[in-house]
Amino acid sequence: MDPQIALEFAKVTTFVVGFAIVFGTITVALMEGRAVNRAFDNMARQPSVADRIRGLIFVTLAILESTAIYVLLVCLILLFANPFASAFGF
Repeated sequence: MDPQIALEFAKVTTFVVGFAIVFGTITVALMEGRAVNRAFDNMARQPSVADRIRGLIFVTLAILESTAIYVLLVCLILLFANPFASAFGF
């Protein structure tokens, strides 16, 4: 195994994981903020349905947060159990 290839593979993997974490978490954070903002706007507009909106926003935030957890899971797999390593002879 050429050490230069191993170093390139490690650099590319680290870059891809870093980009995925940043992009995945920023996207989720923006969508959560947007969902909460819309929920508060609707609660202010129609206070009679605030309880229903509150319940729905908790479910929505849980689904959005699970997306961030899946991004973390994929990144950990790429770092520690990379399925593409066999293509490079690791």
